[in-house]
Formats: sequence, structure tokens, C-alpha cells
Amino acid sequence: MRLLYHPDIKTISLAGVLYALGDPVRLTIVQRLAQQDELPCAALEIPIAKSTLSHHFKILRDAGILYCRKEGTQHLNSLRRQELAARFPGLLEAVLQCAGDHS
Repeated sequence: MRLLYHPDIKTISLAGVLYALGDPVRLTIVQRLAQQDELPCAALEIPIAKSTLSHHFKILRDAGILYCRKEGTQHLNSLRRQELAARFPGLLEAVLQCAGDHS
């Protein structure tokens, strides 16, 4: 089984996080995960190709926003809220609040 890459929170950059959150599909993923503790990819019900969705999840993982763990045949995704709050205080909450105001 191939392990998924999750960067050390100390190495993630503000530019990388903002880039990842700048895409509407990725922002939707983050908004939905913010409402739940953990969700499998399919539960998000985003109407795009599976390969495209996988690409978006990879960008979010590489940016340090998501944590993904494998359980059986599912990949369960969650936000790295505490780590992001320690690295960039208030950033995720501000982005989610602004995105909610404009959705």
C-alpha cells in the first residue's frame, strides 16, 4: 500500500495554502470538510471526474490543508485545523467565513 504524503506543518507556505484555497472546487471541499470531522471522498458528492477530484485532494494535501487516512477501501479526509491555526492563526476561519458570505 502506498502511503500518502503529508508535509510537516512547519514547511508549508502561506502562498501554497492560498493557492490551494483559491480554486472553487478545492474551496468547496474545504467548506464541506469544515462542517464534518472526517469524510470519505465520495461523500462530498462533487460532480467532477474521479481523477480530477483526486488531483484536487492531492493539491490540498500537498499544501498542508488536508489529512487523509486510509480505512479499508476508503480514504477519509479531514482538515488540519489545529496545525493550520498554529502556523497561520485565523487564516482558515477567515477564508471559510468570507467564502460563506459569498456563496
